Amino acid sequence: MTLAFVALIAGLALLVWSADKFVDGAAATARYAGMPPLLIGMVIIGFGTSAPEMVVSALAASQGNPGLALGNAYGSNITNIALILGLTALISPIAVASQVVRKEIPILLGITLLSGALLIDGHLGWMDAIILGAVFVTLMGWSIWAGMNGKGDALDVETEEDIASEGMSLKSAIFWLVVGLVLLIGASRLLVWGAVTIAQALGISDLVIGLTIVAVGTSLPELASSLIAIRKNEHDLALGNVLGSNLFNTLAVVGIAAGIHPLDVAPEVLTRDWSIMMGLTLLLLVMCLGRKGQGRINRLEGGVLLTCFVAYTGWLLGSQFV
Repeated sequence: MTLAFVALIAGLALLVWSADKFVDGAAATARYAGMPPLLIGMVIIGFGTSAPEMVVSALAASQGNPGLALGNAYGSNITNIALILGLTALISPIAVASQVVRKEIPILLGITLLSGALLIDGHLGWMDAIILGAVFVTLMGWSIWAGMNGKGDALDVETEEDIASEGMSLKSAIFWLVVGLVLLIGASRLLVWGAVTIAQALGISDLVIGLTIVAVGTSLPELASSLIAIRKNEHDLALGNVLGSNLFNTLAVVGIAAGIHPLDVAPEVLTRDWSIMMGLTLLLLVMCLGRKGQGRINRLEGGVLLTCFVAYTGWLLGSQFV
């Protein structure tokens, strides 16, 4: 049991560190290859910040732990909105100025509705994985085309500045790309083993472990990047990180897990976890739209989001010991 806790903590720490190095190496390598900043931001960094969720859920699915795979993905979405945006807004109110970011929330709502429809039959199979993957590819292709043919957005400029500020050589970029990926996989294996062992020893379902400890741990890169963005007064980037991560989690992470091994979905995933995720996304839409067209997540609303996270986590843990 002690060894499992050590593995869980060490796995989480190594996972966050290796994901950061992987993102830096991948972004710098792509830049040297001549990839446009927009593409790097949406594809490389987007995949990179969601890499912990992808690898953990994929490994969990391959090892026959569907609860951990789904709990990690949906729990990360709940954590991103309720904990990360809530904490960020408490530190500094988040102004919503970017039209691109504000259009992404309705899209995320539609994707969340789609994921709920696929959960109704209590099973996520290869056909569901194909549907999720097709929607993901279509959205990515449309977003990249729109960005390449439009006037650009503040997010594009911020992404380019962030990449350029790294100043990493090509040799270092390739090194951290490879090492980061290897460590990412190793850390995920360690984390999954520790989480499953603890869940079995305490009699807690792997779904709840995935929704709480694992979800918070794999969301740490988004928390760090959001706090850094707020410190730089780049509010759109903080919100964009969360929205992009939730899109990746709902489509790519769940799709990859279901594609590797069909997942049996417990009823509470739809009635409890998906419903909370949908409700928080709707609440975020209301906050971001604002009354007069200029959205703003203020400190009070940040407190509401944090309260939702604490209440949901308490509900989850309480349900295991009642």
